[in-house]
Amino acid sequence: MTHLLLDRLTKRFGSNLPAVDGLSLGVPRGALLALLGPSGCGKTTTLRLIAGLERADAGRVVVADRDITALAPEARNMGVVFQSYALFPHMTAAANVGFGLEARRLPRAERDARVAEALALVGLTHLAARKPRALSGGQQQRVALARALSIRPELLLLDEPLSALDAQLRDGVREEIRALQRRLGTTAVFVTHDQAEALAMADLVAVMDHGRLEQCGTPEELFERPATPFVAGFVGRSSRFAATVESPGQVRIGGHALHAAETSSPGPAQAFIRPHRVTFADTGLPARVTTRTYEGATALLALETPIGALAAEVPAASPVRPGDAVHVAIPPDALRVFPA
Repeated sequence: MTHLLLDRLTKRFGSNLPAVDGLSLGVPRGALLALLGPSGCGKTTTLRLIAGLERADAGRVVVADRDITALAPEARNMGVVFQSYALFPHMTAAANVGFGLEARRLPRAERDARVAEALALVGLTHLAARKPRALSGGQQQRVALARALSIRPELLLLDEPLSALDAQLRDGVREEIRALQRRLGTTAVFVTHDQAEALAMADLVAVMDHGRLEQCGTPEELFERPATPFVAGFVGRSSRFAATVESPGQVRIGGHALHAAETSSPGPAQAFIRPHRVTFADTGLPARVTTRTYEGATALLALETPIGALAAEVPAASPVRPGDAVHVAIPPDALRVFPA
């Protein structure tokens, strides 16, 4: 069941190109959607349009079959966690969590019960009396999350909420948010420019560029079957080549004929190969290892080949070193080919 529907959503600022340009997508109930893309692609504007913090120039925002496009932010019942957390420095954690409930004029007893429930959800009951300056970055983030959840929102909206945290803390908080979202069954939209974050957290990832939707799918679909050259180049690592499609399943790169599982129409094309799909063989495309970058469990090799520079991923224990002459094989389904 589609819980959130964005229907041809468009937003312009002045006479500039649209910040969001005819965006259409649907999010099932209880799913977490990540809006992913480079800075300026329109993902935060999209989130603000959903929240009602920006007014759409065209299109609709529909939640649970109800068109909310014209509703004010306070009438949409959405919990928002901002990048800066936006906590009131003079209020305790409990008071910050209860602020939205007080604005809704809930009875004191119900308000106190919901604040206690929300703080317990994020594991901060023992810090209820502390003010933000006495909390760590991760604890402040949890207070902001508790505040968003305390109103029992129709949607949970998160605008790069982990960007202010250091890498180790970010990983832990990311897992906590995901586990909590799944446990509560809340539909959520998460804005990030971090691919690893999007792929690890989301049920669906919408990749945006220049205000337009490039592709929306599961993390596996985006990584293994990118639908556009932008997605192939933006999500994960890829080696990119100028190519020519000679016939169905036959691609020529740098004078060498390669087989591809899927090809575009005959003519100029561009081809992408993921490093983890490159394998070593006794025969095949000759290559020389130019550099080796240690990455923990794996190592990234830069290869010089007749078709151009090619990246390959190998286990860190692999004996292959710079200067080695090798042969590589590229499975047909590892080649993603698009019209030039």
